[in-house]
Amino acid sequence: MCGIIGVSNHEEAANIAFLGLYALQHRGEEAAGIASYDGKNIHLTKNTGLVADAFDEASLKGLKGKTAIGHTRYSTTGSSNYKNIQPFLVTHRNRPMAVSHNGNLTNTEALYRKLEEDGSIFQTSMDSEIIVHLLAKTARNGDMKKWFIDVLLQLKGAYSLVFLVEDVIVGARDPHGFRPLCLGKIDNSYIITSESCALDLIRAEFIREIEPGEIIFIKGGKIESVFLPGREKVKKSHCIFENIYFARPDSEIFGDNVYQVRKRLGAQLAREFPVEADFAMSIPDSGNYAAIGYAQELDLPYEVGIIRNHYIGRTFIQPSQFLRDFRVRVKLNPIRSVLKGKKIVIIEDSIVRGTTSRGRVEELRRAGAKEIHMRISCPPITSPCFYGIDFPSKQELIAATKSVKEIAEFIKVDTLEYLSLEGMLKVMKNAGDFCDACFTGHYPVEVPTNKSKYLLEGAK
Repeated sequence: MCGIIGVSNHEEAANIAFLGLYALQHRGEEAAGIASYDGKNIHLTKNTGLVADAFDEASLKGLKGKTAIGHTRYSTTGSSNYKNIQPFLVTHRNRPMAVSHNGNLTNTEALYRKLEEDGSIFQTSMDSEIIVHLLAKTARNGDMKKWFIDVLLQLKGAYSLVFLVEDVIVGARDPHGFRPLCLGKIDNSYIITSESCALDLIRAEFIREIEPGEIIFIKGGKIESVFLPGREKVKKSHCIFENIYFARPDSEIFGDNVYQVRKRLGAQLAREFPVEADFAMSIPDSGNYAAIGYAQELDLPYEVGIIRNHYIGRTFIQPSQFLRDFRVRVKLNPIRSVLKGKKIVIIEDSIVRGTTSRGRVEELRRAGAKEIHMRISCPPITSPCFYGIDFPSKQELIAATKSVKEIAEFIKVDTLEYLSLEGMLKVMKNAGDFCDACFTGHYPVEVPTNKSKYLLEGAK
């Protein structure tokens, strides 16, 4: 998953990047980093934890210069060690460069083997490092555009990238456009970032989304754009799960507003699977907007039946079974007076393993709900994602091994229904431009079929 940002030609470049990462915190809570360039050197600060914990006043003051890139990290495989925190920085022939990556490469095995045979020595377990090694081998003449075209043509899979090459910011998006990336401007400074919500926070103007297969070069106040050869022949494959769950609802991605998409998904779900209930509700926060759409379509009351504790982070210590049993209750607490004796319909964005949903339903039963119906605003997830969303192996996905009826019995709801694939695509703008592999198993880019030491960790 991960969030990335690049800032060019701004006196407060590192601080702008820091604020942008705050807005992108939902894209990665494991670690964060910022690299800046002062005209002579690249300065780098990175640390584990949330953005607010990864930096302090002293570290931000040390990030000098008018150009900076940042990264907030969520890893899905591999180790969570300091070396893997991005931006990833190298110096080649006295020329420093850094990279922030969101996505997953699918041809890491072949690239890693070739680079290793050619003498490359890897320092991390990130597929992002492959890109830097390829750049170092390519950057032998003065044509920076040719470097990046030559390197990116070798990559397969999902990538949205921001590079810092001395005082040049480079932004790139894979030809399929799996992950979002957009361009903004504040005064005479350009911003490249994962989502437009980061531009809103710093009061930058949203200019446009960076096109699939596009490479943007920014130096000072000047901007140039080139496209990968053949990109017009590649089918767009935007990750539909960004709209369903992952992106922030106030962002504009893939030509649409995420909040409005989720409301439309909920309304379509209501048309396909209405239910007689006293009210509709969501499990905070990801299902909120689909639940609003569902309730409005059926003219059902919408109630807040569960309160979320916003002060629980991912570092919650669970050293014993006693504390592990409290996981759901620490984060979410039902309102008994709202639920007691009621027939409720819960709108959720997805079910992955089913264990979390089962625990939440048990809490709602304990709070006195008379009937519990569940509606899911996407189809059953039956296949893992190889392009940067943290879906587990097929064996761990409950919908890959159980029918809808069996899932309903497992999570202990009275009824369970999922939005149809056709219904989901129906409410999307440019419905043919989305990747739906997690629902269909139809992968737009060839994916690895076996594990080996060469299958590195994706930057997500």
